[in-house]
Amino acid sequence: MIAAKKRIPVLHLTYQALQLSRVAKRAAARHVGRMTRKSPLDDPVNAAHAWARYRQIMKVLLAATVLVVAIATGLLFAYNGMISVHFYIAVALGISLTMLLGGGLMGLVFLSNGTGHDESVDNQLPGKDEFWSPKDD
Repeated sequence: MIAAKKRIPVLHLTYQALQLSRVAKRAAARHVGRMTRKSPLDDPVNAAHAWARYRQIMKVLLAATVLVVAIATGLLFAYNGMISVHFYIAVALGISLTMLLGGGLMGLVFLSNGTGHDESVDNQLPGKDEFWSPKDD
């Protein structure tokens, strides 16, 4: 005879999930409170200014990317003639995606550094002398 599985009510599982989420939230709040200081990006005015500056950087980068793609495809056509439309599409996509991805990530670095967000991180790593110095025996 097969033993009947014990069924746990759904309400009980929901209650357990709520209890676990409360414990996790309390632990996360303690952890975040001790590890970081308040970021300047938490202020809506600073965040709006920083993101507006980031969007401005991305607009300039988009214009530069379009210019570089036009020059590159023009030079390729001038020196090689019409090779294949797929070649020019691949060149345009390769240049534009590389420039936009690299520029977007660099813009985020500028945003993080320019707003002071980097200084709000509490880095507890040992100093260079403590980490690399030889051990005295």
